Amino acid sequence: MSTSSLRVEKVVTEGMFALDGGEWEVENNNYVIGNDDEVFIIDAAHQAEPIMDAVGDRTVLGVICTHAHNDHITVVPELLASYGAPVYVHPEDQVLWDKTHPEVDHEDLSDGQVFEIDGAEIKVLHTPGHSPGCCCLYIPSIDVLISGDTLFNGGPGATGRSFSSFDTIIESIREKLLPLPGQTVVYTGHGDSTTIGDEAPHLDEWIARGH
Repeated sequence: MSTSSLRVEKVVTEGMFALDGGEWEVENNNYVIGNDDEVFIIDAAHQAEPIMDAVGDRTVLGVICTHAHNDHITVVPELLASYGAPVYVHPEDQVLWDKTHPEVDHEDLSDGQVFEIDGAEIKVLHTPGHSPGCCCLYIPSIDVLISGDTLFNGGPGATGRSFSSFDTIIESIREKLLPLPGQTVVYTGHGDSTTIGDEAPHLDEWIARGH
């Protein structure tokens, strides 16, 4: 384990997820990754105030969105107005981004892209399936994966709506996530955290059940 002061703080917010004409009330996990001086915000769901409270007076280096479903990007405009830091989204989720923030610009994420903070690397893993541009963020120095809605405690993210694919999310999980060290803690977009080691043995079960 690194002696770095880098840490991950979870901020839970509540609101509506809307897609394909339906709406569902959800709780989202947002994350603030950093040290005492600077941070990255991961996802921007529902309410800005709890996220900003977690940031405090630290410098925000960027807002990284794991994907562009509305419940993960709700308060991007408020965070932009407060911090002026760049917002990052994978370009394959532009169609979803435009459903919520068509007038808001963002920077593009790419597979293998690396952000640096407190001497540590945050590596972008493009993991399509839940949406075309879904990404996870891997921080090897502290054995952490921010999985967004790609991998949950108990299985893959939902794939029953527009722009999603079960076969694709299974391939993403098999190729990009399960090879990570078993002790890697998985901080999910909704619900409880898990580890790669706890989830890896169940891949065939997920494939058999189809979700």
